Amino acid sequence: MIDSQDITGLVLAGGRGSRMGGVDKGLQAFRGVPLALHTLLRLQVQVGTVMINANRNLAAYESFGVPVWPDTDSDYAGPLSGFLTGLERCETPWLLTVPCDTPLFPHDLVRRLADAAEREQADIAMAAAPEMGDDGSMRVRAQPVFCLLRVDLLESLVHFTQAGRRKIDAWTGQHHCALVPFDTPGDDPSAFFNANTLAELHALESRGQP
Repeated sequence: MIDSQDITGLVLAGGRGSRMGGVDKGLQAFRGVPLALHTLLRLQVQVGTVMINANRNLAAYESFGVPVWPDTDSDYAGPLSGFLTGLERCETPWLLTVPCDTPLFPHDLVRRLADAAEREQADIAMAAAPEMGDDGSMRVRAQPVFCLLRVDLLESLVHFTQAGRRKIDAWTGQHHCALVPFDTPGDDPSAFFNANTLAELHALESRGQP
């Protein structure tokens, strides 16, 4: 069984926030605290240690009291840059990534991903959640930024990104990946809803406390 103390949690807050008008998304208020801090506190109780990946306003993120690491490169290359930074800095056997803009992710996210990784002897465990399709039907879709990764995948990711490749699914597809559905009775169907705009963030705020 993978112990929570063997997992480092990483909050991904290094994006440009383009669809939010270029603001630093992780520092926008959510229920009275910065969005990234809310995410951090939700994650902190599920793992052994935590850190943040951010590329702007580093002092503000450092005030949350955990290590803050910017991307090794400086061109906002997307989530895989955050993955790479986390794997480089991780001192535990496993790294768990969550984005800063999905503050209502499940309280048992880490446990279920860890159980699946152990059960399937996988290198990666990835969450999957219900999502409305273009035809109006619900389907379970992978949520690739919610990943539990073996830390020894670092070399693989270095080679992948150095080749100029950036798509998460193209990289995770190279490894044994356990897909973990969060669609059972009792699961919040909107737990993985992310706020790309300020309007979406305000809509999330108005939801009941899960």
